[in-house]
Amino acid sequence: MTEYTAYGFTTYGGPEQQEYLSLPLPAAGPGQLLVEVRAAGVNPGDWKVRSGLTAKPSAPAAPTAGAPAADLPGVLGREAAGVVRAVGPGVTGFAVGDEVFGTTDPAFGGYAEYTVLAAAQAAHKPPQVGFEQASVLTVAAGTAYDALHALDLEQGRTLLVNGVGGGVGVAVAQLARARGITVVGTASESKRPLVESLGVTLVPRGEGVLERLRRQLPQGTADALLDLVGGDSLRELATLVTDRARLLSCADKPLAAELGGGEVPRRRTTAVYTEVARLVADGELDPQVAVRPFAEAGAALAEVEAGHAQGKVALRIP
Repeated sequence: MTEYTAYGFTTYGGPEQQEYLSLPLPAAGPGQLLVEVRAAGVNPGDWKVRSGLTAKPSAPAAPTAGAPAADLPGVLGREAAGVVRAVGPGVTGFAVGDEVFGTTDPAFGGYAEYTVLAAAQAAHKPPQVGFEQASVLTVAAGTAYDALHALDLEQGRTLLVNGVGGGVGVAVAQLARARGITVVGTASESKRPLVESLGVTLVPRGEGVLERLRRQLPQGTADALLDLVGGDSLRELATLVTDRARLLSCADKPLAAELGGGEVPRRRTTAVYTEVARLVADGELDPQVAVRPFAEAGAALAEVEAGHAQGKVALRIP
């Protein structure tokens, strides 16, 4: 095979720019793994990259929508799981035939039959964990794991999650509850069954949310806030946090800093990914994955872009 099929874009802009692409099969360079993809995670960051709003982690800043760029065509997706087909120079701990998952190299994407992972940001997939589950762990579950590490909450404390119904919120709720932390979260009413099944107190978003939260939170305040929404919602809910140093945002990092908090310090290491996968294998974490076939990549991303996804969405490839 000299070519492979991927789903991406040739111009920065809206969903109309997305298409299936035929690309030359890449090689594994130094520190890299060439992986035959079995599943890929779908994330809000994917459409933001396509729109030119953000770049992939560790990649140069993306240009504005409609601008020409030398790095196109671009393949969508930041995380994938599959089977190693080639190991690059300098890589240790991985071999051809290993089942792995991890973060895609910035020059490649996960919505594809093949991709390239950075070995330092990849881990072995436990046999008890399916490819679809593994493919969604590095972004959402990894963020949740790192957020709790940074917040360092003791048992009995209260964590407020703004936007608890999405992939990061679902993961952090489970991990926090397992540590004896009380979780109260905001989300749309449609996500109540999922959120409450995780042992989380749901407070619907909308007018009057601040007063509703005060009634649900112990003493009307929270020990920490993990924000997954940003904007005016973050500014409003920040008034409920007793210690602004324990205010972290994935959605509005500048505002979080202005309010006295910060962003989630991501580690993206083999060690962290291995631990997150172990939690799934041991039944301590369920990433709540909805699976779509590769042929529905556009519809899957549209669902995530519209904010309708509950938990995580993965593409089964091929």
